[in-house]
Amino acid sequence: MVQDTSKDYLDLNLRTQVVTREGSGLWEQATVPKRFPVDETALLLCDVWDDHWCSGAARRVDAMVGRMNEVVASVREAGVQIIHAPSGTMQFYALTPQRRRIVDSPKIETPESLDLPIPPPLPIDDSDGGCDTGDETQRRAWTRQHAAIEIADEDVISDDGDEIYSFLRGSGIANLLVMGVHTNMCVLNRSFAIKQMTTWGIRCVLVRDLTDTMYNPAKAPYVSHDRGTELVVEYIERHWCPSMLSRDLLEARA
Repeated sequence: MVQDTSKDYLDLNLRTQVVTREGSGLWEQATVPKRFPVDETALLLCDVWDDHWCSGAARRVDAMVGRMNEVVASVREAGVQIIHAPSGTMQFYALTPQRRRIVDSPKIETPESLDLPIPPPLPIDDSDGGCDTGDETQRRAWTRQHAAIEIADEDVISDDGDEIYSFLRGSGIANLLVMGVHTNMCVLNRSFAIKQMTTWGIRCVLVRDLTDTMYNPAKAPYVSHDRGTELVVEYIERHWCPSMLSRDLLEARA
C-alpha cells in the first residue's frame, strides 16, 4: 500500500490476545505495529472526574492525571483531536466553545451495529460496586473533569455517543484512542466508549496504563486490585479491541 507522504502519523504498538489453538481456551499476547494517520485519530478521556464516591478510585485517578495531561498535550501538539467525556457534567461546560462546537456540528446518522460475537462475562465480580477501600455509599461525587487535565481551545466536550460518532465521522476520524476509568464499567459501556464505538465501526484502542478498574479483591477471582485491572484489560484485548501504552503516544510521531 502506498503511504501518503503529506500526512503525519502515529507509530503505535498494539497488543492483542490471540487463541493459541482453536478450541483450546488458551490465549497468548501478540503485539503488532500499526501506523495511524494523525488527522484520522482522536484521543478520548472517559470519566476522568474531579472526585469519586470510592476514595480508592479517586486516589488512583489523582495519581494518573499528571501523566494523562502530558500525553494529551503531546498528541494534541501532533494534531490529534482531543475529546473530553466526563459523563454527567455537561451542565458545567454548557457555555464553553468546546462544548458548543460538538453540539453544533452536523449530525450523522449512526449505522446499524456490526454483528459481533457475544463475549463471555467479565473475569471479575464487580457486583458490590467494586470499591476496595470500604466506601459503601454510591453517590454522584463529581462535578466536572479533573482540573489537572487541560482543555484547549481546539478540543471538544461531550458525553453523548451519537454526538461523538457524528463528530468523528464528520471530521474523517476512524481511530479512537481511549484512556480513563473504569475499564469494567464506563470505558466499556458508555454510549461513547469501546463497545458502542466498535459496533459502529470505529477502530478503538485502549491506553492500558492510563486506566483503572472498579474491583474489590474481596470478590472473585480474589486477586489484587492491580491484577483485577490487568484481567479486564486482557478481556478487552481478547473480545473488543487492542491496547497500547502511553509511552507510545509520547514517542509516536513519525
